[in-house]
Amino acid sequence: MNSSNKARAQRHNSQLSPVIMVPGSSATTERFNQLVKLLNQKTDRKHSLLKVNVGTDGSLTYSGSISKQDQEPIIVVGFKNNHDGYSNIKKQAKWLNIAFNALSKQYKFNNFKAFGHSNGGLIWTYWLEHYYSEYASIIKVKVLMTLGSPYNFSESNIKNKTQMLTDFIKYKSKIPRSLTVYSISGGENYESDGLVPENSVEAAKYVFQKQVAHFTAMTVTGLDAQHSSLPQNKQVVELIKQYVLQKDNQNRRMIRKNR
Repeated sequence: MNSSNKARAQRHNSQLSPVIMVPGSSATTERFNQLVKLLNQKTDRKHSLLKVNVGTDGSLTYSGSISKQDQEPIIVVGFKNNHDGYSNIKKQAKWLNIAFNALSKQYKFNNFKAFGHSNGGLIWTYWLEHYYSEYASIIKVKVLMTLGSPYNFSESNIKNKTQMLTDFIKYKSKIPRSLTVYSISGGENYESDGLVPENSVEAAKYVFQKQVAHFTAMTVTGLDAQHSSLPQNKQVVELIKQYVLQKDNQNRRMIRKNR
C-alpha cells in the first residue's frame, strides 16, 4: 500500500510531459531523427530522445535516454513488424500499449502528447479507442497530431468507407472529449501527397469532429510536402512547436507578454 501511494504521489507531482511519436508502415524508430534534430535547432531547450522498439513477442528494446532536466522528452515507439494493413494496425496498437504501459510505470508521467506519421496516426487512433481507458483516470492525453494519416487507406471516395474507417467511426465515443486533434496533410498536388489521397486524410473528420474538444485540419505545401518527406517539412516542424510542444508554447506566450 505504501508503495502504491508513493507511485500515485510521484505521478501526481510529475512535471514530465513527453511527446510520444509513432512512425508509419515500413519505418523504424530512426524515422524521426531529422525531425528531432530540427526541433532542437535554435532553442535552449533541447528535447532528449528515447527510442523503444517492440518485438512481435512484446519484448522492448531501448536506445537513447531521457535527460533528467528534460520535462518534455520525445519518445519514439516503433515495431519489429512494421507492415501495412488494418490487421497489422490492430497488432501494432496492442504493441504500442505494451510499450506505453512500461513507459508510464517507469517514468510516471500524468500527461502526454501523441504524434503519428502515416499509419502511426491510425495506430494512435485505434489505441485511443481500445486501450486508453486503462489509463484515463491517471494519465491525460492532451494533443494528438496526425501527419498524412490515411483514415480511409488508399480509397479517395468517402462513399466507399473501408472497414477500418467504419470501425473508427463506430468506436469514436471511446476517444476522450477533452482531446485536441490536428490532422495535417501534404499537398504535393490538389489530390494527394504523392501517396495518400487527400480525401483519405480528410476522412479523419468523421472520427474526431463533434467528438473531441477541438479538431483542426491543415495542409502543408511547397518543398518536402510529399508523403515520405513530411516529417522533415519545415512547416510541420513549426506546427509541432506551436501546437504540440507545451513548454515552447509557454515560452512564446511569456515573450509576447513581456513585450
